[in-house]
Amino acid sequence: MNIDEAKETIKAVLPEKRFVHSVGVSQTAGELAKKYGGDEEKARLAGMLHDIVKYFSDAELKAMILRKPGTWSDCLQYSDKLWHAPAGAIYVQEKYGLNDADLLNAIIYHTTGRKHMSLLEKIIFLADYIEPNRDFPGVEEVREAAKRDLDHAVLLELQKTITHLLSKQQSVYPKTFEAYNDLVQKQINSMR
Repeated sequence: MNIDEAKETIKAVLPEKRFVHSVGVSQTAGELAKKYGGDEEKARLAGMLHDIVKYFSDAELKAMILRKPGTWSDCLQYSDKLWHAPAGAIYVQEKYGLNDADLLNAIIYHTTGRKHMSLLEKIIFLADYIEPNRDFPGVEEVREAAKRDLDHAVLLELQKTITHLLSKQQSVYPKTFEAYNDLVQKQINSMR
């Protein structure tokens, strides 16, 4: 599947606002990949597809995840807002034959992050948060950080996400804490 096919595919299944968001994520991911030495085409494709099943029913998302249990199937115990990520990876793998593990993991972890994220996973995680159509408190700070240091920007995004969830008394998916701790430890190690 190429980027144009992906764009047509999501245009058919997403509402206009989410389609515009996905195009923004794709463009931002391409820019981040270029800046940080990633595969621009793969980043743009993962960005375009990351929310492909966002508007499927919870029952459909749960059924997809249960059909292919993996290390992320535990997300079913947390907010249903997380479910579209692993379900989206399953969907593009089954329906479109996309089997690139890094691309699939970038889709799976675009909402939560995880310990030892690949470059592509960090790019999609960050692009989803900072794409130009996003407008919420703190997004500009993360955008500015993304211009200077990818890991710092991802860490800042994780801090803001965790703080937001805690302020709403919502549970935090454990892999998000693991991603945060992993990047903090890398930062500490780089200062030694």
